[in-house]
Amino acid sequence: MVSSCLKKTILNWLILSLLIGTWTSCSSPSKINALPATPQLAETPKNIILLIGDGMALSQVSAGVYWNGGLDKSAFGQFPVVGFHKSHAHDELITDSAAGATAFSCGKKTFNGAIGMTPDKEACHTILEDWSQSGKATGIVVTCTATHATPASFIAHQEMRAFTESIALEYLNTPLDCFVGGGAYYFSTRRPDQLNLKDSLIKRGYVVREGTSFQRLPLGGEHPFMLLTHDKEPPTASAGRRYLPKAVKEVSRFLEKRSPNGFFMLVEGSQIDWALHANDQHWLKAEMLDFDAAIWEALKFAATNGETLVVVTGDHECGGLALKDLNDKRLFKPGFASKYHTGTMVPVFAFGPQATLFNGIYDNTAIYQKIKQAMPPTQ
Repeated sequence: MVSSCLKKTILNWLILSLLIGTWTSCSSPSKINALPATPQLAETPKNIILLIGDGMALSQVSAGVYWNGGLDKSAFGQFPVVGFHKSHAHDELITDSAAGATAFSCGKKTFNGAIGMTPDKEACHTILEDWSQSGKATGIVVTCTATHATPASFIAHQEMRAFTESIALEYLNTPLDCFVGGGAYYFSTRRPDQLNLKDSLIKRGYVVREGTSFQRLPLGGEHPFMLLTHDKEPPTASAGRRYLPKAVKEVSRFLEKRSPNGFFMLVEGSQIDWALHANDQHWLKAEMLDFDAAIWEALKFAATNGETLVVVTGDHECGGLALKDLNDKRLFKPGFASKYHTGTMVPVFAFGPQATLFNGIYDNTAIYQKIKQAMPPTQ
């Protein structure tokens, strides 16, 4: 007899397939990537990789699949489990990235603009802090600055996401094992308060580098590090930014070596949202392809490792994206209904041990609960 959980998985995939369709590239049906043979999966995961496409919901995933040439070539086609989450904030239907990320990091709905805080303006303990305190390694890889809403919500506690200098200071309080992303300015003496956070990190044992090269970093796991890729925001993928997929590959290996107890890794395709705010289809395409390549790296690590749960989702939808027919079965034209966020539900993809926990429809706060249920921090 087919279990109710399996029925939900099959139903979710049928819905997703109908929405995405079976379009494939006419040039070649072969896969660009292929996952290695997956070993026997552990009963519970030792590692968690959470990838967030900022502003990414079902329409953005659909566009990314088409741009990649079909489900067989896209990383999204490799996930056996698909669910949906409701992204609304504590008191508003439309969330921002701060409240959306806080729901993931703390399991709490909060007000828009809040970073790692409850609606009562109390600091909430984040999943990254839980994992660090239990002896697991932790890492963040983003295509924005270290002080931007999503990474900040996992490491800081501020009433307003605009308090960027204060958010940077909180990187001195949480024992993060590695960070890759922009924002060198916020750790330099060019800050308004002229504090040298870079020197403070070095005194705490961090290797701090600027640029996008992974050379001269302690990738053997012997020291924590911060790779500050750009002074403030990194450039767009279409303007030559290329570090995200490589960073996912290198950081997952680093974190595996860093702690025998496992790791938690946050990855964000940050500029998907910015492209949608701009209603720029070319920018969006480059960001979705870059994020897809990063997901492939996470899946390859998980497939080889057998003890890693990979979860991919977005924090909210942005742009009211629609895929309009151009009277050609191989082409579509992105259309936009808004330059802002919307209340559309967001898909959740899961691969690895305990992936079936992510079936169904639930609040965004449930992602925090499901991750903790899959791998308790004291495991």
